[in-house]
Amino acid sequence: MTEEDRRAPAAVVFDALGLDYERAFAASAPHRASLARLLELLAPGSRVLDVGSGTGRPTAQTLAAAGHRVLGIDVSPVMVDLAARQVPEAEFRLADIRGTAVAEGSFDAACAYFSLLQMTRDDQRAVVAKLARAVRPGGLVALATVPVDVEDAEGVFMGQPVRATSFDAEAFRALVTAAGLTVLSEEETLFTPDHPRAAPEPQLFLLARRTAG
Repeated sequence: MTEEDRRAPAAVVFDALGLDYERAFAASAPHRASLARLLELLAPGSRVLDVGSGTGRPTAQTLAAAGHRVLGIDVSPVMVDLAARQVPEAEFRLADIRGTAVAEGSFDAACAYFSLLQMTRDDQRAVVAKLARAVRPGGLVALATVPVDVEDAEGVFMGQPVRATSFDAEAFRALVTAAGLTVLSEEETLFTPDHPRAAPEPQLFLLARRTAG
């Protein structure tokens, strides 16, 4: 399977959703609380990688408004275009984190809010480990997922057919720890996106720190 084949499903889904995704999720109080916890620990002018940056709101916009230097990457051309227009103070690139080289320790923090769910479990492990290496020792990684034990499950997300893979909460925490990260805070919640075709979903937000040294 080529990288393009692997990239396409998520790109197709989020190209189709566009601003509907932002309307459904941008007002999420748990997401904003996670960002607030991250902001409390970031030094001024930190460099932050936002994986699966979507429309740029709320993550990149919140971080950039606080004076941080944000690089967002996303597999969806529509999302990258929206983000670049909506958050001009950040930088956005069309890229798949799985095939993107990231220099070790080149960021102060990295975020991946719900951007792992259409990857295989092996890819999710590899991406979290890559994000751990991408931040400097002592750097921060903010993650959010849907903590359910499913693998390549067919479903419908906001009217779009999807295939999703995830871990339960305990297994996801273990994955994060195995990547060399120490969990600083976590929140489990049930959130209903603001969309007529959306259903309530469990969510897990973790903030972790790369082990120093």
